[in-house]
Amino acid sequence: MAYFILKRLVQSVFVMLAVAFLAFSLFRFVGDPVSQMTGVETSIEDQERLREDLGLNDPFVVQFARFTGDLVRGDFGFSYRTRQPVAEMIADRIPATLELGVVALLISLIVGIPAGVYTALRPRGALTQTILLTTLVGVSIPTFVIGILLIFLFGVQLGWFPTFGRGGTVQIGGWESSLFTLDGWRAILLPAVTLGVYQLTLTMRLVRAEMMEVLRSDYIRFATARGVPYRSLYYRHALSNTMIPVITIIGLQFGGVIAFSIVTESVFQWPGMGLLFLESIRFVDIPVMGVYLVVIAFFFVLVNLIVDLLYVAIDPRLRIRDLA
Repeated sequence: MAYFILKRLVQSVFVMLAVAFLAFSLFRFVGDPVSQMTGVETSIEDQERLREDLGLNDPFVVQFARFTGDLVRGDFGFSYRTRQPVAEMIADRIPATLELGVVALLISLIVGIPAGVYTALRPRGALTQTILLTTLVGVSIPTFVIGILLIFLFGVQLGWFPTFGRGGTVQIGGWESSLFTLDGWRAILLPAVTLGVYQLTLTMRLVRAEMMEVLRSDYIRFATARGVPYRSLYYRHALSNTMIPVITIIGLQFGGVIAFSIVTESVFQWPGMGLLFLESIRFVDIPVMGVYLVVIAFFFVLVNLIVDLLYVAIDPRLRIRDLA
């Protein structure tokens, strides 16, 4: 187990270095940050002096080494646009993005798992076909279109929910949360549903496929022949074995929800990290863009590592294979 953990940690370090390299390399071609920071009245000499102060004239290797070293020390630098520490800007936006991702994931699980079980137990029912068709249509429509439709229907026409912003928030130990106010819940529901539609479909279809596979296994047939009650057979034996691969996918889904919340945050003007990233692209704020991608990659690596460890703890065959 210790060898497995060490191997995964080493792999995680290399993944983070690769992401940092790609992020730093790509953002060198998005534009000149100095031209965004200065006006037309700024002289060429002043622009060159600013570029020298920011270290933009240094060789690429020197800039990347400085960028990586600062990340390792926890120093994320300053925003070119606001001159605020990037760490503070990210910390201010993380609660909104994490809460949106958690609520979206909960919606996908609360709806997706029961729907997957139902469609597996009644594969030819009319309601099953309706659910499958609805989810197929939902996942085929782009996320921003779903968001706009929800805004138009529930925000503009019915007036049930706000169409932008985070609503009321409260401070809990330095964490600004919208989950403890009614206004906050009204504000988060529409973007959470928009973000969770794809995850809901993935969860439902995965549960359905795994459930149908388990129901065809020999031990289920044997239990049926012995007269085990169907309720116990379906929900105690079949569903428990179905959830093992589903748990793995759920963990990875959370990282995907956090990473792909950019479009949803843009549509609903949700003040999270995704909206901050879009603003930084507009103003060529390279430090914010680079740190954002590194933070998202860290979420993916951390969640992936936790899922791997949980999977090894559940299935001893993986421990034997890794030691072989």
